[in-house]
Amino acid sequence: MKTNLVCSILPPYILERLARSTDPDIRRRARRALAEAEGYRLARSKPVLGPLPARAPKGKRRAIYDAGGKATLPGHLVRSEGSQMAPDVAVNEAYDHSGTTYDFYAKIFGRNSLDDEGMKLVSSVHVGDEDGEPLTNAYWNGAQMAYGDGDGRIFRRFTRSLDVIGHELTHGVESFTSNLLYQGQSGALNEHFADVFGVLVRQWKRGEPASEASWVVGEDILVPAPTRRGIRDMERPGTAFVNDPYLGTDPQPAHVKDYYTGKLDRGGVHLNSGIPNRAFALTATRLGGRAWEVAGRIWYDTLLQLSNVAGFLECARVTFRLAKLHGDVAQQAVRDSWAAVGISV
Repeated sequence: MKTNLVCSILPPYILERLARSTDPDIRRRARRALAEAEGYRLARSKPVLGPLPARAPKGKRRAIYDAGGKATLPGHLVRSEGSQMAPDVAVNEAYDHSGTTYDFYAKIFGRNSLDDEGMKLVSSVHVGDEDGEPLTNAYWNGAQMAYGDGDGRIFRRFTRSLDVIGHELTHGVESFTSNLLYQGQSGALNEHFADVFGVLVRQWKRGEPASEASWVVGEDILVPAPTRRGIRDMERPGTAFVNDPYLGTDPQPAHVKDYYTGKLDRGGVHLNSGIPNRAFALTATRLGGRAWEVAGRIWYDTLLQLSNVAGFLECARVTFRLAKLHGDVAQQAVRDSWAAVGISV
Protein backbone atom coordinates (compact mmCIF):
# COMPACT_ATOMS: atom_id res chain seq x y z
CA MET A 1 0.00 0.00 0.00
CA LYS A 2 1.25 3.45 -0.83
CA THR A 3 2.17 5.47 2.26
CA ASN A 4 1.75 9.15 2.81
CA LEU A 5 3.70 11.39 5.11
CA VAL A 6 1.74 12.67 8.08
CA CYS A 7 1.19 16.45 7.99
CA SER A 8 0.49 17.51 11.57
CA ILE A 9 -0.55 20.90 12.92
CA LEU A 10 2.04 21.03 15.71
CA PRO A 11 5.53 21.62 14.33
CA PRO A 12 8.44 19.46 15.51
CA TYR A 13 10.12 22.41 17.20
CA ILE A 14 7.17 22.74 19.59
CA LEU A 15 7.03 19.02 20.28
CA GLU A 16 10.81 18.81 20.72
CA ARG A 17 10.69 21.62 23.24
CA LEU A 18 7.93 19.82 25.16
CA ALA A 19 9.86 16.56 24.93
CA ARG A 20 12.60 18.20 27.03
CA SER A 21 10.15 19.39 29.69
CA THR A 22 10.95 18.68 33.32
CA ASP A 23 7.34 17.54 33.70
CA PRO A 24 7.38 13.76 33.02
CA ASP A 25 3.77 13.65 31.80
CA ILE A 26 4.27 16.45 29.26
CA ARG A 27 7.62 14.97 28.23
CA ARG A 28 6.13 11.52 27.59
CA ARG A 29 3.16 12.83 25.61
CA ALA A 30 5.37 15.05 23.46
CA ARG A 31 7.75 12.20 22.65
CA ARG A 32 4.84 10.04 21.57
CA ALA A 33 3.39 12.87 19.46
CA LEU A 34 6.80 13.32 17.83
CA ALA A 35 6.91 9.64 16.96
CA GLU A 36 3.45 9.87 15.41
CA ALA A 37 4.26 13.06 13.50
CA GLU A 38 7.44 11.58 12.05
CA GLY A 39 5.84 8.29 11.11
CA TYR A 40 3.72 6.95 8.32
CA ARG A 41 0.14 6.18 9.33
CA LEU A 42 -1.74 5.30 6.17
CA ALA A 43 -0.67 1.64 6.29
CA ARG A 44 -2.44 1.27 9.66
CA SER A 45 -5.66 2.88 8.40
CA LYS A 46 -8.54 0.89 7.02
CA PRO A 47 -9.65 1.97 3.51
CA VAL A 48 -12.69 4.08 4.38
CA LEU A 49 -12.99 6.17 1.23
CA GLY A 50 -13.98 3.50 -1.25
CA PRO A 51 -14.11 3.97 -5.02
CA LEU A 52 -15.50 7.27 -6.23
CA PRO A 53 -17.64 7.60 -9.35
CA ALA A 54 -16.06 9.33 -12.33
CA ARG A 55 -18.25 12.34 -11.66
CA ALA A 56 -19.16 12.56 -7.99
CA PRO A 57 -22.22 14.63 -7.14
CA LYS A 58 -21.86 18.14 -5.85
CA GLY A 59 -22.30 18.52 -2.14
CA LYS A 60 -20.64 17.56 1.10
CA ARG A 61 -19.99 13.94 2.01
CA ARG A 62 -18.73 13.76 5.59
CA ALA A 63 -18.03 10.77 7.80
CA ILE A 64 -16.94 11.17 11.42
CA TYR A 65 -15.45 8.24 13.32
CA ASP A 66 -14.61 7.78 17.00
CA ALA A 67 -11.18 6.20 17.47
CA GLY A 68 -11.99 5.51 21.12
CA GLY A 69 -8.60 6.69 22.37
CA LYS A 70 -6.70 4.31 20.09
CA ALA A 71 -4.10 5.03 17.44
CA THR A 72 -5.59 2.75 14.78
CA LEU A 73 -7.88 4.55 12.35
CA PRO A 74 -10.62 5.19 11.58
CA GLY A 75 -12.56 3.77 14.57
CA HIS A 76 -16.35 3.35 14.51
CA LEU A 77 -18.69 5.56 12.51
CA VAL A 78 -20.64 7.98 14.72
CA ARG A 79 -21.97 10.61 12.33
CA SER A 80 -22.40 10.74 8.56
CA GLU A 81 -23.66 13.31 6.08
CA GLY A 82 -27.09 14.63 6.96
CA SER A 83 -27.42 12.79 10.27
CA GLN A 84 -28.49 14.50 13.47
CA MET A 85 -26.16 16.23 15.89
CA ALA A 86 -24.25 13.83 18.11
CA PRO A 87 -24.04 14.11 21.93
CA ASP A 88 -20.23 14.35 21.55
CA VAL A 89 -19.00 17.94 21.00
CA ALA A 90 -15.80 16.79 19.26
CA VAL A 91 -17.84 14.82 16.71
CA ASN A 92 -19.98 17.86 15.94
CA GLU A 93 -16.98 20.18 15.70
CA ALA A 94 -15.25 17.86 13.23
CA TYR A 95 -18.47 17.58 11.24
CA ASP A 96 -19.25 21.30 11.21
CA HIS A 97 -15.72 22.58 10.57
CA SER A 98 -15.03 20.11 7.77
CA GLY A 99 -18.35 21.18 6.24
CA THR A 100 -17.42 24.85 6.52
CA THR A 101 -14.09 24.11 4.83
CA TYR A 102 -15.89 22.29 2.02
CA ASP A 103 -18.30 25.23 1.62
CA PHE A 104 -15.44 27.72 1.52
CA TYR A 105 -13.66 25.94 -1.33
CA ALA A 106 -16.94 25.32 -3.16
CA LYS A 107 -18.38 28.84 -2.90
CA ILE A 108 -15.19 30.87 -3.25
CA PHE A 109 -13.20 28.75 -5.72
CA GLY A 110 -15.81 26.42 -7.24
CA ARG A 111 -13.95 23.37 -5.94
CA ASN A 112 -15.84 20.12 -5.29
CA SER A 113 -14.06 18.81 -2.18
CA LEU A 114 -10.33 18.22 -1.77
CA ASP A 115 -9.80 16.45 -5.08
CA ASP A 116 -12.39 18.55 -6.97
CA GLU A 117 -14.26 15.31 -7.67
CA GLY A 118 -16.39 15.00 -4.56
CA MET A 119 -13.97 13.21 -2.23
CA LYS A 120 -15.52 12.12 1.05
CA LEU A 121 -14.24 14.08 4.05
CA VAL A 122 -13.31 11.46 6.63
CA SER A 123 -12.36 12.40 10.19
CA SER A 124 -11.52 10.48 13.34
CA VAL A 125 -11.90 12.11 16.75
CA HIS A 126 -10.59 11.01 20.15
CA VAL A 127 -7.47 9.59 18.54
CA GLY A 128 -4.98 8.23 21.04
CA ASP A 129 -1.29 7.51 20.97
CA GLU A 130 0.35 4.09 21.22
CA ASP A 131 0.10 4.28 25.01
CA GLY A 132 -3.66 4.78 24.82
CA GLU A 133 -3.50 8.40 25.98
CA PRO A 134 -5.15 11.30 24.11
CA LEU A 135 -3.02 12.40 21.17
CA THR A 136 -1.62 15.91 21.50
CA ASN A 137 -1.89 16.76 17.82
CA ALA A 138 -4.07 16.74 14.71
CA TYR A 139 -2.97 15.49 11.31
CA TRP A 140 -3.84 14.65 7.71
CA ASN A 141 -2.47 11.24 6.67
CA GLY A 142 -3.20 11.33 2.95
CA ALA A 143 -6.66 9.80 3.29
CA GLN A 144 -8.34 11.35 6.30
CA MET A 145 -8.15 13.72 9.24
CA ALA A 146 -7.29 12.64 12.80
CA TYR A 147 -7.79 14.71 15.95
CA GLY A 148 -6.47 14.23 19.45
CA ASP A 149 -7.97 15.67 22.61
CA GLY A 150 -4.79 17.31 23.91
CA ASP A 151 -3.30 17.15 27.37
CA GLY A 152 -5.65 19.64 29.05
CA ARG A 153 -2.69 21.62 30.38
CA ILE A 154 -1.20 23.21 27.26
CA PHE A 155 -3.44 21.95 24.49
CA ARG A 156 -7.19 21.50 24.36
CA ARG A 157 -9.05 19.25 21.93
CA PHE A 158 -7.94 19.95 18.38
CA THR A 159 -11.45 19.90 16.87
CA ARG A 160 -12.13 23.24 18.58
CA SER A 161 -10.28 25.19 15.89
CA LEU A 162 -11.77 25.90 12.46
CA ASP A 163 -8.46 27.23 11.17
CA VAL A 164 -6.66 24.05 12.29
CA ILE A 165 -9.19 21.88 10.46
CA GLY A 166 -9.04 24.17 7.41
CA HIS A 167 -5.23 23.96 7.51
CA GLU A 168 -5.13 20.18 7.61
CA LEU A 169 -7.79 19.69 4.94
CA THR A 170 -5.86 22.10 2.73
CA HIS A 171 -2.99 19.62 2.82
CA GLY A 172 -5.45 17.37 1.05
CA VAL A 173 -6.22 20.06 -1.55
CA GLU A 174 -2.49 20.53 -2.09
CA SER A 175 -1.96 16.82 -2.72
CA PHE A 176 -4.39 17.07 -5.67
CA THR A 177 -2.92 20.31 -7.05
CA SER A 178 0.74 21.37 -6.88
CA ASN A 179 1.63 18.47 -4.53
CA LEU A 180 4.53 20.46 -3.13
CA LEU A 181 7.44 18.30 -2.03
CA TYR A 182 7.54 18.25 1.78
CA GLN A 183 11.15 19.34 2.15
CA GLY A 184 13.00 22.66 2.24
CA GLN A 185 11.36 25.65 0.55
CA SER A 186 8.71 23.64 -1.30
CA GLY A 187 7.78 22.06 2.04
CA ALA A 188 7.65 25.49 3.69
CA LEU A 189 5.29 26.57 0.91
CA ASN A 190 3.23 23.45 1.56
CA GLU A 191 2.79 24.56 5.17
CA HIS A 192 2.31 28.17 4.07
CA PHE A 193 -0.64 27.44 1.79
CA ALA A 194 -2.23 25.32 4.51
CA ASP A 195 -1.94 28.25 6.94
CA VAL A 196 -3.26 30.72 4.35
CA PHE A 197 -6.44 28.83 3.59
CA GLY A 198 -6.97 27.62 7.14
CA VAL A 199 -7.03 31.23 8.31
CA LEU A 200 -9.11 32.35 5.32
CA VAL A 201 -11.76 29.71 6.07
CA ARG A 202 -12.11 31.18 9.55
CA GLN A 203 -12.17 34.79 8.32
CA TRP A 204 -14.76 33.87 5.68
CA LYS A 205 -16.96 32.10 8.21
CA ARG A 206 -16.87 35.16 10.47
CA GLY A 207 -17.17 37.68 7.63
CA GLU A 208 -14.09 39.55 8.85
CA PRO A 209 -12.22 42.12 6.74
CA ALA A 210 -8.46 41.69 6.59
CA SER A 211 -7.86 44.82 8.64
CA GLU A 212 -9.85 43.48 11.61
CA ALA A 213 -9.15 39.75 11.34
CA SER A 214 -6.75 37.70 13.40
CA TRP A 215 -3.79 36.17 11.59
CA VAL A 216 -2.99 33.81 14.45
CA VAL A 217 -3.12 30.05 13.78
CA GLY A 218 -4.31 27.65 16.47
CA GLU A 219 -5.50 30.04 19.16
CA ASP A 220 -8.46 27.81 20.01
CA ILE A 221 -6.38 24.70 20.71
CA LEU A 222 -4.26 26.35 23.42
CA VAL A 223 -5.09 26.51 27.10
CA PRO A 224 -5.08 30.32 27.59
CA ALA A 225 -1.98 31.89 29.12
CA PRO A 226 -0.48 35.39 28.86
CA THR A 227 2.66 33.96 27.23
CA ARG A 228 0.90 32.25 24.30
CA ARG A 229 -1.59 33.44 21.64
CA GLY A 230 -1.38 30.60 19.13
CA ILE A 231 1.10 28.27 17.46
CA ARG A 232 1.91 30.70 14.62
CA ASP A 233 1.23 34.33 13.72
CA MET A 234 1.13 34.92 9.97
CA GLU A 235 1.33 38.68 10.25
CA ARG A 236 4.10 38.72 12.85
CA PRO A 237 6.05 35.46 12.68
CA GLY A 238 8.06 34.81 15.81
CA THR A 239 5.52 36.32 18.23
CA ALA A 240 2.84 33.62 18.68
CA PHE A 241 4.34 32.59 22.03
CA VAL A 242 7.05 34.36 24.00
CA ASN A 243 8.90 33.13 27.08
CA ASP A 244 6.23 30.51 27.66
CA PRO A 245 7.24 28.12 30.46
CA TYR A 246 6.45 25.10 28.27
CA LEU A 247 6.69 26.31 24.65
CA GLY A 248 9.56 28.77 24.98
CA THR A 249 9.62 31.52 22.33
CA ASP A 250 8.29 31.23 18.79
CA PRO A 251 11.33 30.66 16.51
CA GLN A 252 9.69 31.42 13.15
CA PRO A 253 11.65 33.87 10.94
CA ALA A 254 9.79 36.74 9.25
CA HIS A 255 12.48 37.59 6.68
CA VAL A 256 14.81 35.61 4.42
CA LYS A 257 17.84 37.06 6.22
CA ASP A 258 16.86 34.80 9.14
CA TYR A 259 16.06 31.76 6.98
CA TYR A 260 16.68 28.46 8.76
CA THR A 261 19.24 26.36 6.87
CA GLY A 262 19.48 23.30 9.12
CA LYS A 263 18.19 19.77 8.58
CA LEU A 264 15.59 19.64 11.34
CA ASP A 265 11.89 19.88 10.49
CA ARG A 266 12.66 18.56 6.99
CA GLY A 267 14.73 21.60 6.30
CA GLY A 268 12.51 23.98 8.26
CA VAL A 269 9.14 23.41 6.59
CA HIS A 270 7.24 24.76 9.60
CA LEU A 271 9.87 27.31 10.56
CA ASN A 272 10.45 28.99 7.20
CA SER A 273 6.75 29.06 6.31
CA GLY A 274 6.62 32.25 8.38
CA ILE A 275 8.36 34.13 5.55
CA PRO A 276 5.69 33.58 2.84
CA ASN A 277 3.01 33.74 5.54
CA ARG A 278 3.99 37.31 6.27
CA ALA A 279 4.05 38.14 2.56
CA PHE A 280 0.46 36.94 2.22
CA ALA A 281 -0.80 38.71 5.35
CA LEU A 282 0.83 41.95 4.19
CA THR A 283 -0.71 41.60 0.73
CA ALA A 284 -4.17 41.03 2.20
CA THR A 285 -4.01 43.92 4.65
CA ARG A 286 -2.57 46.31 2.04
CA LEU A 287 -5.39 45.47 -0.36
CA GLY A 288 -8.01 45.80 2.37
CA GLY A 289 -11.49 44.39 2.16
CA ARG A 290 -11.99 40.65 2.56
CA ALA A 291 -8.79 38.69 2.19
CA TRP A 292 -10.31 35.70 0.42
CA GLU A 293 -11.61 37.78 -2.49
CA VAL A 294 -8.41 39.07 -4.12
CA ALA A 295 -5.38 37.94 -2.15
CA GLY A 296 -6.94 34.52 -1.58
CA ARG A 297 -7.85 34.18 -5.25
CA ILE A 298 -4.30 35.03 -6.31
CA TRP A 299 -2.84 32.48 -3.90
CA TYR A 300 -5.34 29.77 -4.85
CA ASP A 301 -4.61 30.20 -8.55
CA THR A 302 -0.91 30.13 -7.71
CA LEU A 303 -1.35 26.82 -5.92
CA LEU A 304 -2.78 25.37 -9.13
CA GLN A 305 0.24 26.48 -11.16
CA LEU A 306 3.31 25.87 -9.02
CA SER A 307 5.71 23.04 -9.73
CA ASN A 308 6.01 20.48 -6.95
CA VAL A 309 9.55 21.66 -6.16
CA ALA A 310 8.74 25.38 -6.19
CA GLY A 311 10.72 27.69 -3.93
CA PHE A 312 9.89 31.09 -2.54
CA LEU A 313 11.05 32.97 -5.61
CA GLU A 314 8.92 30.90 -7.98
CA CYS A 315 5.91 31.39 -5.71
CA ALA A 316 6.53 35.14 -5.54
CA ARG A 317 6.84 35.43 -9.31
CA VAL A 318 3.66 33.45 -9.97
CA THR A 319 1.65 35.48 -7.44
CA PHE A 320 3.00 38.69 -8.99
CA ARG A 321 2.05 37.57 -12.51
CA LEU A 322 -1.44 36.46 -11.46
CA ALA A 323 -2.02 39.64 -9.46
CA LYS A 324 -1.96 41.55 -12.76
CA LEU A 325 -5.38 40.05 -13.50
CA HIS A 326 -6.71 42.03 -10.53
CA GLY A 327 -5.17 45.36 -11.49
CA ASP A 328 -2.06 47.42 -10.89
CA VAL A 329 -2.87 48.08 -7.24
CA ALA A 330 -3.05 44.36 -6.48
CA GLN A 331 0.16 43.68 -8.36
CA GLN A 332 2.00 46.44 -6.51
CA ALA A 333 0.72 45.13 -3.17
CA VAL A 334 2.07 41.67 -4.00
CA ARG A 335 5.44 43.10 -5.08
CA ASP A 336 5.78 45.26 -1.97
CA SER A 337 4.78 42.45 0.35
CA TRP A 338 7.33 40.00 -1.00
CA ALA A 339 9.97 42.76 -0.89
CA ALA A 340 9.15 43.29 2.80
CA VAL A 341 10.28 39.70 3.53
CA GLY A 342 13.38 40.02 1.35
CA ILE A 343 12.20 38.56 -1.97
CA SER A 344 12.25 40.73 -5.10
CA VAL A 345 10.08 40.08 -8.14
